[in-house]
Amino acid sequence: MFSFDINKTDGFSRLCVFSFPHGMIETPCFMPVATSASVKLLTSEEVFSMGLSAVILNAYHLYIKPGLQVIEGLGDIHRFMNWNGLALTDSGGFQMFSLPGSLSDDNGIMLKVPASGLQQYFTPEKMMDIETRIGADVIMCLDYCPKIWDNLTELKIAVDKTISWAKRCMRAHSTPNQQLWGIIQGGVDLSLRAQCIEGLEKISFPGYGIGGLSIGEPWEKSLEIIDFVSKKIPENKVRYLMGLGMPDQIVEACEYGIDLFDCAMPTRIARNGTTLSWNGKFNIKAAAWKYSDEPLDAECDCYVCNTYSRSYIRHLFNAKELLGMRLNSYHNLYFMSMLMKKIRNNIRQGTFQEFKKNFLSKYKRKE
Repeated sequence: MFSFDINKTDGFSRLCVFSFPHGMIETPCFMPVATSASVKLLTSEEVFSMGLSAVILNAYHLYIKPGLQVIEGLGDIHRFMNWNGLALTDSGGFQMFSLPGSLSDDNGIMLKVPASGLQQYFTPEKMMDIETRIGADVIMCLDYCPKIWDNLTELKIAVDKTISWAKRCMRAHSTPNQQLWGIIQGGVDLSLRAQCIEGLEKISFPGYGIGGLSIGEPWEKSLEIIDFVSKKIPENKVRYLMGLGMPDQIVEACEYGIDLFDCAMPTRIARNGTTLSWNGKFNIKAAAWKYSDEPLDAECDCYVCNTYSRSYIRHLFNAKELLGMRLNSYHNLYFMSMLMKKIRNNIRQGTFQEFKKNFLSKYKRKE
């Protein structure tokens, strides 16, 4: 029911096909974030029609709202949100980092529900039950995401708990139409990353998330870890870089053979008025675009760029019309889809290094 095939390599970058019960995706692939079964301001059909055929959802948030009975009552997450592509659920590990008041012990994690203040306790076994009932194609083990990127004591705790919980997740997982992947922790410490990979490989997962990055460390450190970990993961297994997915980051990480990316940033910054383009990011709310009849990006052929001007979309933002956020979100995600297609095509043609150099020189990353 699942397969992963490497079709082409260009250096360490690679073009692969991941097949699953609902279909297949070609990688490198970007997954929009649909935390609560929604890519904000866009329909499932719109996202899929752009060529973005995989989304990441969050099992913790779906468990809290709408609840498992609602999703199961409609069949599974695919039917619930009318999604025809790959559905991947992350567990509650990242909420250890992101939610205030979170705690853990050897047996699991305690998370505080922001809306009610009530506490919910999750063991690896409970999280497997939740993710199984949601019905995603790929489900992630419960892991421990450290809150401080350079605290060696906490990084060691993260590795120990992540390996221990991964063993329990594997024992609790029994659904053949769902694939379970492990998550590699260890922060910016190479020896801890190696230790975590060794421990997880003894359990033997078909895919791995690279977790515990983008939590405050410099990008150069992130790249060092991505390079190191990618070369340690067996080449026949999926490499998924969790939570890192801005355009320049993706292009640089693809050089090290990353297959999957997810990031909320393209849509989050779109709602705040930041537009992605092949010449870098810009603020569509700026006065410079008040009379501009240019599209958001002259090199983009999306519906928004073919239909609306910068002047109009700027007006929508300044008038606090939701349509402005929606149009900008559509464009930003379409841009991400086109970026992934160009990356895949250049790997296929053996020209990825040239593409990377040209892209980064135009994009002009702003920290």
